[in-house]
Amino acid sequence: MSTRPTGRRTRAALALTALLGSAALAGLPAGTAAAADGSLSVQYRTGSGGATADQSEPWLKVRNTGAATVQLSQVKIRYYFKADSPDATYAFACSWAVRGCSAITGTFGTLARPTATADRYLEIGFTSAAGSLAPGADTGDMQLRFHRTNWQTLRQSDDYSFNGTQTSYADWNKVTARLADATVWGTAPEGNGSTDPTDPPAGGQALFDDFSYTSHTDPAISAHGWSVRANSGGPGVPGATWDPSKVTFSASGGNSVMNLETSTAGTGASTVHTEVLTKSMKFKNGTYAARVRFSDTPKYGPDGDRIVQAFFTINDLKAPMADDYAEYDFEYLPNGGWGEPANILYTTSWETFNPDPWQAVNQHTESRQSFSGWHDLVVTIDNSAITYYVDGRHFGTHDAAYLPERPMSINFNQWLIDLQGQTSTTPRAYDQQVDYVLHVKDQVLTPAQVAAKVTAYRDAGTSFVDEVPAP
Repeated sequence: MSTRPTGRRTRAALALTALLGSAALAGLPAGTAAAADGSLSVQYRTGSGGATADQSEPWLKVRNTGAATVQLSQVKIRYYFKADSPDATYAFACSWAVRGCSAITGTFGTLARPTATADRYLEIGFTSAAGSLAPGADTGDMQLRFHRTNWQTLRQSDDYSFNGTQTSYADWNKVTARLADATVWGTAPEGNGSTDPTDPPAGGQALFDDFSYTSHTDPAISAHGWSVRANSGGPGVPGATWDPSKVTFSASGGNSVMNLETSTAGTGASTVHTEVLTKSMKFKNGTYAARVRFSDTPKYGPDGDRIVQAFFTINDLKAPMADDYAEYDFEYLPNGGWGEPANILYTTSWETFNPDPWQAVNQHTESRQSFSGWHDLVVTIDNSAITYYVDGRHFGTHDAAYLPERPMSINFNQWLIDLQGQTSTTPRAYDQQVDYVLHVKDQVLTPAQVAAKVTAYRDAGTSFVDEVPAP
């Protein structure tokens, strides 16, 4: 994990920003629609009907055609389009909406099976502030738009969901709607529908660990290829130690859970960081996944420390700005840091960096809100892109320029950036927990396929497997 001095986190010019909801969805209240008893329709019109335009303007309404109330926070709408170039990036905006633009989210994703008219989609979601839809009710007008981030002209005449002649609202089945993760309206581009398999493909050499250990001294930890860090050094507070005894294991929710505790009393000498990592750098393309519990507040003592809670894969920097360096991070900062004032989740893909003077080449996506609690984190790497997911939702896609050249290790750590966020000398400690980790070599799995694979391991009573060969 490379050290990032406060206020100097360098962002790549091509950074792709996607702000979206964070937490795993809570259970539906009584009387709300689940996938089996709900139904929706989507109406569409275009606000910009030309074959080319400065921006595309899909205006939408969502209608509840079922018999039960639908919580809009459970609804996702997808508008499918063809990117204007392989490296084109897009920005979403809401011009006006009956429910309020602040209650509407828009993120972009890449189709697993591109077609002649679609390789991307715009996914529209709703925050809890959007409320619910009673039977027969609709959202009212949502005047949405998106454009290329460089404002170059886009061609929409070859977009799957576009209809330049539809200038008044009408049902449109080339836009899909999902309710509680089940498609209830519309037809996706060929090969991308809801009937696509959720079972992971056969084969694929995998690492899976349920972290069923007794303590940091359990010999199975080393036998299974893990190292619990004890050596000194960065990142984080100068003079801090990395204490293996603060990595513990316990049962939670029927599963074994690994806990990383980080503590401080406001001095470098009193600061304890924690990290667990694979001893071998043998992981490259494929799927990486973990279920991680982030914490917004300490388990005891005063809050406010600039703490980093992370799941990442990385190799060593052989020289400043070496072009074969690689690092792919989920980093949650519950109290901010690196120039950020409050909680933020970063996903970052690294090409290289120079520690002194600080210089970085990376691409990142971030969401500025609380991610306290359990989250399913997935990152996939193939020969064209790095794609991040949080709780089954697309979080960001990063460019081929940041793909790894060498294999990497898999790491979890928790550490303090500095001691400036909380200057008290009262002792305090933070927990980060990990339920499982999975890597499947050279296979890009969907979040649903990751969940199916983890369930299959657990149903079979498998707590650990490592089939990934040494590089």
